[in-house]
Amino acid sequence: MPAPMRFIQSSSTLPAEADAVIIGGGIIGTFAAYYLAQRGLKVALVEKGVVGGEQSSRNWGWCRQQNRDERELPLATKALDLWEQFGIESGEETGFRRCGLFYVSNDESEIETWARWGEYARSIGVKTRMLNSQEATERGQFTKQVWKGGVHSQMDGIADPGLAVPAVARAVMALGGTVHQACAARGIETTGGAVSGVVTERGTIATNLVIHAGGAWASSFMRQLDVRFPQATVRQSILAVGTGHMSLPDAFYGDSMSITRRGDGAHSLAYSGRAKVDPTMQFLRFQKQFIPMFRQRWKKVSPGGLQGFRAGHETLSRWVLDRPTPMEARRILDPVPDPKTIRLTVERVSRLIPEVARAPMVGAWAGFVDSTPDGVPVIGEIPAVPGLILAAGFSGHGFGIGPGAAHLVADIATGHDPIVDPHPYRLARFTPGEKIDVSEF
Repeated sequence: MPAPMRFIQSSSTLPAEADAVIIGGGIIGTFAAYYLAQRGLKVALVEKGVVGGEQSSRNWGWCRQQNRDERELPLATKALDLWEQFGIESGEETGFRRCGLFYVSNDESEIETWARWGEYARSIGVKTRMLNSQEATERGQFTKQVWKGGVHSQMDGIADPGLAVPAVARAVMALGGTVHQACAARGIETTGGAVSGVVTERGTIATNLVIHAGGAWASSFMRQLDVRFPQATVRQSILAVGTGHMSLPDAFYGDSMSITRRGDGAHSLAYSGRAKVDPTMQFLRFQKQFIPMFRQRWKKVSPGGLQGFRAGHETLSRWVLDRPTPMEARRILDPVPDPKTIRLTVERVSRLIPEVARAPMVGAWAGFVDSTPDGVPVIGEIPAVPGLILAAGFSGHGFGIGPGAAHLVADIATGHDPIVDPHPYRLARFTPGEKIDVSEF
């Protein structure tokens, strides 16, 4: 089933031309459209399904600096300020609040890893505090457990995945942009090798600037342009329980479990380290570059089934622009949640918080998380196709850093000074033969 989310009305008419066309109505695409519209560009956002319908509404909702790869940390820090700023500017409700994130553990190696990260983070001004056993146990008393240690990242927070993307899409339209749902982008037209238009199922939009933020679909779309983008998706399952008057924190992580308060009063529960890798032809094509990541994180993933293959987003096929594409056959990626993972999630959370065992399950869903070989997104221009910017491969981190990443996209697109150094996000780092740098965090 889809995750709970708010739906919006689409713009009525597809424009004949636009200053920028954004492909993909997730957190990255909608915020990119917002920042470009703020700068006075005429923007059109096209989404094959509904805005926020895929991973942007299916994630934990955490907006964190804590334990970020040092390449992503600058984006994460900027994003927190931008989450706040968006609410003030637009008047829209995303559910964002700096509630702080609370981690506990009885694994000494995990605690040591958090401590090493904290030393680096504090050296660049990030507020994070290690907790000793007494502090972690007192703060986590709702678990009725004794903990060896923990972390409190007081400036981090959460937003509501069911509210955020629709809110940003409404803000785009309020600035004069257009948002088109059930409107798949079939491909890009070029003139002299440079972008000149986007072909959609409803017609062509003339433009010299395209931002592709298509999430799990990005690699197969880039293949149509002969651009090699190594990407693989992992399938994750999550559920929500009605927690009523239980005294639970807004955001908690312990024993590989996360608990996050949703805007509807329920809590989402997730089991970190239970991701499934569905074999597909695209995964097999790029598997050599993913070996370093899987070697480091092999305990956190396991072989999946045929859901990824059947979904069609990791196809190696070529499609033509005057016929329906796989994106029109599968408007929204809505994989079936893994029943074993859902059962184990409830069991493990219930061991920590016994009251959860009696709480009603109000929903369960799954999503495909688009990943790169080093777990860091690609954000930047595609030299082979002037006028095309790719922003994809966020590896499960896109929701939290979304505003920062999208602001960087808008900076690149308009020639402004970038909000952070874009060099770590270049596609060229995945040139075959280049060393893949996988962070321990």
